[in-house]
Amino acid sequence: MLTFAAFVLALGLLIAIHEYGHYRVAVACGVKVLRFSIGFGKTLYRWQSKGTSTEFALCAFPVGGYVKMLDEREAPVPEGERHLAFNNQPLRSRVLIVAAGPLANLLLAALLYAVVNWSGVQYPAALLASPQAGSIAQQAGLVGGERVQRAGFADDELQSVVSFEDLRWLLTRAALEGHDVRLALTGPGREASREVLLKLSGMDASEANADLFRKMGVMGPYTRPVIGQVMLGAAADKAGLRDGDVVRRIGSVPVLDGQQLRQLIRASVVNGQAVPTAWKIDRAGTEMEVIVTPETRQDGDLVVGRIGAYVGAVPELVTVRYGAIDGLWRGVIRTWEVSLLTLRIMGKMLIGEASVKNLSGPLTIADFAGKSAAMGLTQYLLFLALISVSLGVLNLLPLPVLDGGHLMYYLWEGITGKPVSDAWMENLQRGGVAILFLLMSIALFNDITRLFG
Repeated sequence: MLTFAAFVLALGLLIAIHEYGHYRVAVACGVKVLRFSIGFGKTLYRWQSKGTSTEFALCAFPVGGYVKMLDEREAPVPEGERHLAFNNQPLRSRVLIVAAGPLANLLLAALLYAVVNWSGVQYPAALLASPQAGSIAQQAGLVGGERVQRAGFADDELQSVVSFEDLRWLLTRAALEGHDVRLALTGPGREASREVLLKLSGMDASEANADLFRKMGVMGPYTRPVIGQVMLGAAADKAGLRDGDVVRRIGSVPVLDGQQLRQLIRASVVNGQAVPTAWKIDRAGTEMEVIVTPETRQDGDLVVGRIGAYVGAVPELVTVRYGAIDGLWRGVIRTWEVSLLTLRIMGKMLIGEASVKNLSGPLTIADFAGKSAAMGLTQYLLFLALISVSLGVLNLLPLPVLDGGHLMYYLWEGITGKPVSDAWMENLQRGGVAILFLLMSIALFNDITRLFG
């Protein structure tokens, strides 16, 4: 129920903001707006404010919306109202009206990011977990426990890193855009700061998923290798493990952090069978040894080990909060960065350098809406900001059925001095519908594969 409510609220809000952008600028340009509708299908509720000719409506299927303006191309217009028709407005006004919807979504995203920056949010500190074996991070000399002070693309000036979230975002951009990354670190056990270079420019970053970070070797923040929430009757309980036990060694391998501990547990299976292993643990200052035989679980094509307990302590947290101007500016910058990254991924998908698996549809969006809402208001606002950016960027694409397609028509009109002919527009609209239907089909297929595969 939470997932459905969060999804409907998100969709309704983002569509309303998009259409309000069109509506507000249309009114400002002197265009008569006949109807402002959120959703399609049967009208559930309608109203009309005093002093306006616009009918506002809420319809049964909130999967879109529209602003219907007076337009001679759609219906006859009385002589006395021709100056109020959209098609009779100067090119500049028509461009502003069409562009206002996507821009409203981008402005909303910047504001949502700013609200999160102003209110403050707790993120894991930029402490690195032990890197994956053979990963780029391990090859760069990282061992785990380092604190990242500053970071940036290899050729850019390094910027302060406040949280692990800052670092994760930088690494994502670098991998997808083909940049190496320099990190200025302290620790573990070192006084002086040092720099390392992560060679991410040569990565095959066709998909933005967990495998991307596994190849980098940066899966999550550092956590102490502590056992917590042992399930009754599970492998950890049978072995005598208790909440608060600190794992020092598994077999002959020293355990440095929670991530390495999870990897060792997953790998404690040989030929599909769990392998009993001696664990050296620290329980309230007393060292002891227990024999742990993990349970086996199927994870995709692999059989992995599980112990039935929470593995790893809560990471060190930092509260990130910014002032009014700085918080708003960072919101604008994050919106710009996400927009550029979205366009770059779309461009790579178009030329085959990125997988179409990156496309997500309504099922995945609904799933993430519910999960983010369950995590609290801050995470839900961040989710809304991301989807708002995606909606804004998508509508600016030069597809004839989208706002970007209409802007493409106006560009042609501005260059040639003549509007696109009705015949050409009709053919382009058909092509745009076909492309959009194809994209929606791929996104829905990805949803079904991702959620039920």
